[in-house]
Amino acid sequence: MDYVDSLRIFRSVFESTSFTRAADKLGVTTPVVSRGIASLEQRLGTRLFNRTTRQISMTEAGARFYNRCAKLLDDLDSLEADTLSETKEVTGVLRLVAHTTATVNRLVPLIASFKTKIPKITLDVTLIERPVDLAAEGYDLGIVLPYMLTSETTVTRLLERIPLVIVGTPAYLRRNSNPVTPPDLNQHHFVTMSTYIRRPIVTFKMGGKEIAVPLKSEISSNNVIFNREMVIAGFGLGVVPEAVVQSELSAGTLVRVLSDFDLVDGTIEIRLAYTTRVLLPAKVTAFIEHAAAFYENVPQVHRQ
Repeated sequence: MDYVDSLRIFRSVFESTSFTRAADKLGVTTPVVSRGIASLEQRLGTRLFNRTTRQISMTEAGARFYNRCAKLLDDLDSLEADTLSETKEVTGVLRLVAHTTATVNRLVPLIASFKTKIPKITLDVTLIERPVDLAAEGYDLGIVLPYMLTSETTVTRLLERIPLVIVGTPAYLRRNSNPVTPPDLNQHHFVTMSTYIRRPIVTFKMGGKEIAVPLKSEISSNNVIFNREMVIAGFGLGVVPEAVVQSELSAGTLVRVLSDFDLVDGTIEIRLAYTTRVLLPAKVTAFIEHAAAFYENVPQVHRQ
């Protein structure tokens, strides 16, 4: 029998002054109560009750033990109640780690609306663009790109897929000629993402086949905003998320290249990540549910 269970039996017998009444109160049989008391007495090496055929009485050792036992059980019950409250009530500090560029450019409305909806939550947001171990680094949730995940057991949920586009400045294309077909990209320089994020290759679907084109690059980084600015500065073409160049495309600062050709794996995924599916704190469950509802309004073409 579990030690805590035997303590609860002892307390019930003491307060009921009867094995039978204690059994009824606990929803067990009288023999179970008897075995629990016997086990506890054997563990403590002393008798806790004097027994006769008609009644029981507390021993001196039992009386001393009761006071400490009752306090211990009250503390355990209080601890359990507090923990249950924390898992059910949406309060506390939510430690969120998120991809810097994606957050600044796409995710502020998601996070802000969550805080507005649940004001008792305190948000502690860390922005990074490196791989992260959620459990080891103490984060409740991550909003990440796939390359950031370091554990195969991490649970993820797709929030959005953002299309990639190939872009360049009009001035660069006048100097270097506008590519007409994918193989023409061999004649161009690119500003690329660091190789641990994305391989310097673009693959196109052409006539039922896939054509992979290696990208020549003299500039690479782990930050798409930096890459965008270097492309604007005329250092080459870039393969970038459409969302971060929409203003430049509208203004004509950048133009699309080979827009009539379909890219293979031509999207960037933004995923919600957490360490387990079970026994999640209420604050984590609340954010997951809020994110799912929030992204119902995102165009489906980006979420398939």
